[in-house]
Amino acid sequence: MEDILRPIYQERASIKSTLGILLIEKRKNTSSNTDTFDYILFVIVNEADEPVFLKHYTYKNQKAALHIVEEKQLKEWLLLGTNRKVVDWLQNGKILYDHNEYLYKLKTELREFPFYGRKIKIGIEFAKLIRRYMDGKAFFEDGHYLDAYNHVVHSLHHLARLEVIDQGFYPEVTVWNQVKCMEPEIFKLYEELVNSEETIEKRLELLFLASEFLIYSRTKTGSQHLLEIMKERQGYWSISELMDHPELVHYAVDLSVLLEYLIDKTIIEVVKTETKGNEVYHRNYKVR
Repeated sequence: MEDILRPIYQERASIKSTLGILLIEKRKNTSSNTDTFDYILFVIVNEADEPVFLKHYTYKNQKAALHIVEEKQLKEWLLLGTNRKVVDWLQNGKILYDHNEYLYKLKTELREFPFYGRKIKIGIEFAKLIRRYMDGKAFFEDGHYLDAYNHVVHSLHHLARLEVIDQGFYPEVTVWNQVKCMEPEIFKLYEELVNSEETIEKRLELLFLASEFLIYSRTKTGSQHLLEIMKERQGYWSISELMDHPELVHYAVDLSVLLEYLIDKTIIEVVKTETKGNEVYHRNYKVR
């Protein structure tokens, strides 16, 4: 099949904007890494008319997919963790074309995971964790146990990913295999939630009690990125100033919930400033 695909990737390699091309083959034990396709041609370009472009091919009883991805989109996926199989492709794919060692350097970066990148990713994961945990708790208190269960499972995934990142690794698609070795306590919590024979209400009740400490114990690490940015200036920040900061823009809607959590833990304080309205104040924020 690689011979059949050669004219396709050779054409892409001849285009000036192409930075690298990888070939990913479906593994025998799983088809999820390639979305059931036998082969993936993953092409990274420095500029394109659209962030992601796909083409599907078939040859006899096999099928292949061509993914052309703009570098900016790839960097966003790696930062936000919104396309985890791409990490697998970059780590395990066969290099077919590598302009100025672009892919070699990218693979090295993935392996070594620079601390600066880790800090931002930890902050984003912690914000998502707090959002899911708070929403799950609210559903639980209102008696909506299935909705609470859904949010709690997601919050544990974010907790697991946070732990993997903190230890200097990129979270893989099989993140629980990583966490089982790195932090058995989190893995055990997840296992008890999904495998326990207790009622769903009792499982959630026990999990909220156990995870409260686990989350709080990671607050310093999880909020480090946000707090360092807020300390860059002497005064306070408005919510719009924080949301517009180029490094905090990726926190999106989770930033407000994270701020409220840190206020509750007396890490951040609210600063009120006057408005034209009687007894109505602007709500601003600074690190205690």
